[in-house]
Amino acid sequence: MATKPGILTDWPWTPLGSFKYIVVAPWAIHSIYKLVTDDLEKIDLGYSLVFPFLLLRILHNQFWISLSRYYTVKGSRRIVDKGIDFNQVDRETNWDDQILFNGVLFYTGFSLLPEAKHLPVWRTDGVLMTALIHAGPVEFLYYWLHKALHHHFLYSRYHSHHHSSIVTEPITSVIHPFAEHIAYFMLFAIPLLTTLLTKTASIASFAGYIIYIDFMNNMGHCNFELVPKRLFHLFPPLKFLCYTPSFHSLHHTHFRTNYSLFMPLYDYIYGTMDETSDTLYEKSLERGEDRVDVVHLTHLTTPESIYHLRIGLASFASYPFSYRWFMRLLWPFTSLSMLFTLFYARLFVAERNSFEKLNLQSWIIPRYNLQYLLKWRKDAINNMIEKAILEADKKGVKVLSLGLMNQGEELNRNGEAYVHKHPELKVRVVDGSRLAAAIVVNTLPKATTNVVITGNLTKIVYTIASALCQRGIQVSTLRLHEYEKLRSCIPREYIDQLVHITTEALSAKKVWLVGEGTSKEEQEKATKGTLFIPFSQFPLKQLRGDCIYHTTPALVVPKSLVNIHSCENWLPRKAMSATRVAGILHALEGWEMHECGTSLLLSELDQVWKACLSHGFQPLLLPHH
Repeated sequence: MATKPGILTDWPWTPLGSFKYIVVAPWAIHSIYKLVTDDLEKIDLGYSLVFPFLLLRILHNQFWISLSRYYTVKGSRRIVDKGIDFNQVDRETNWDDQILFNGVLFYTGFSLLPEAKHLPVWRTDGVLMTALIHAGPVEFLYYWLHKALHHHFLYSRYHSHHHSSIVTEPITSVIHPFAEHIAYFMLFAIPLLTTLLTKTASIASFAGYIIYIDFMNNMGHCNFELVPKRLFHLFPPLKFLCYTPSFHSLHHTHFRTNYSLFMPLYDYIYGTMDETSDTLYEKSLERGEDRVDVVHLTHLTTPESIYHLRIGLASFASYPFSYRWFMRLLWPFTSLSMLFTLFYARLFVAERNSFEKLNLQSWIIPRYNLQYLLKWRKDAINNMIEKAILEADKKGVKVLSLGLMNQGEELNRNGEAYVHKHPELKVRVVDGSRLAAAIVVNTLPKATTNVVITGNLTKIVYTIASALCQRGIQVSTLRLHEYEKLRSCIPREYIDQLVHITTEALSAKKVWLVGEGTSKEEQEKATKGTLFIPFSQFPLKQLRGDCIYHTTPALVVPKSLVNIHSCENWLPRKAMSATRVAGILHALEGWEMHECGTSLLLSELDQVWKACLSHGFQPLLLPHH
């Protein structure tokens, strides 16, 4: 929001929220109806193509969002080093409003203007006229409009909203108050209306001009430089006719330079060209990938989680993962991604952060939970994990944390198989079990005297059970075989604290520690008001409205952890899973051992918890009814 919002700041359909798309629905339905029912000679192709064109623009913008975020994360040719936060993501969630606005105006124009009806597909004179009018009047008028918007009166009421984003993303280009978009459309309508009035307009000139504007807007607001030097060497005058991402980035960091739209010519003419434009351009092109200290290796979960990645749907990734209605419409793409990753997949970087002089990255193995359960894919998945560990070692990474569904004996002995196979590894491999166990133990309400443990037994469970028994907290199991197995890890003097109980004795048990494998029937046995605390990576399915469900082992990150603007699956904002935090702590504390395998030392829980708190990480608060 601008510092002093003026009139027409909000979009007219803001109160509609997610239902704003109904604004163009009547026209879209009518155009489809006309296309299906009209005779071939009567079909107005321009009118019929408006709705598909709006969808194309959305896909075009999404492509730029993903491309920009991917290269910015890697560091190659990055322009600005600062990170973005949840405030910027929230401010830029309405990037498709301008597409809806244009759709309304296009439909209105095609319906009311006689000159806009039955446009030809192509007219060379109209295309040339559109290009010339843009290069002349539009670029010239935009320069002075832009300078006016930087006057303190208009800047504080309108344009400061756009400049709140210091580190730009492609969608930043269209984040303006409604009044600004009215002014911009009036400006960009000059070539369109001129060609209509001169009867030289065509579908190609209309669509091509809008796509050109979208392309240049998105490119100019990327946070990485992608315009090669060769273009300017082959055609030197191009530097006056085409801006670069670094050119416009300086406008967002220096504010009083580089006002031009897409053609820097007017900044050269009027002396507002930033003196560091060429230097920043050269520097950005030469910049290589970032040095990485800590890598969090993880994978996709549900098929739809591909859209939850930071490089996926920007606003969607900034909230804990949940199923949305529009995912049904995306199912064809979702299915293709699953088939593609089943047989061909490549490791990629999805996120970068920095904390206390450490550079952090998240690497994604494009495999879904379901694929981890397929025995015939076991070797392929193990090979991908091993390749990632060796790649991290080659890059000089200090610590690699395994936030994967591989922390079991059957797949790779909780990561220990890789360490034994490559004893020369310099990178430390961490599975986060110590911290996960410490979080669960220290998450219990202070007055807790007894807990119920159920779910698949892992080394985390054995450690938690032993720690609680030694602290005088009674641990109860629902399954006899779990009781027998847990007995082996409890010191003899504390064995009486572990019990196997019947359903009738559950009424006094208000705290349950649960993991994968906890059945629906077991949840139903819990009494009203029971607190479920997961000890596994994946949350328990919430079947009881009268009980309380805590998150999986996670911590709230310190404010000094930079570039936190996406959520880690089901965790709340500004929270980070135990496996990610464990890798960071391992590097900060300089611990030299690997943390993987099948056993945990109880004495290490206090050590890792103390380190966690000393670096500013805090436990998540327990949820309320």
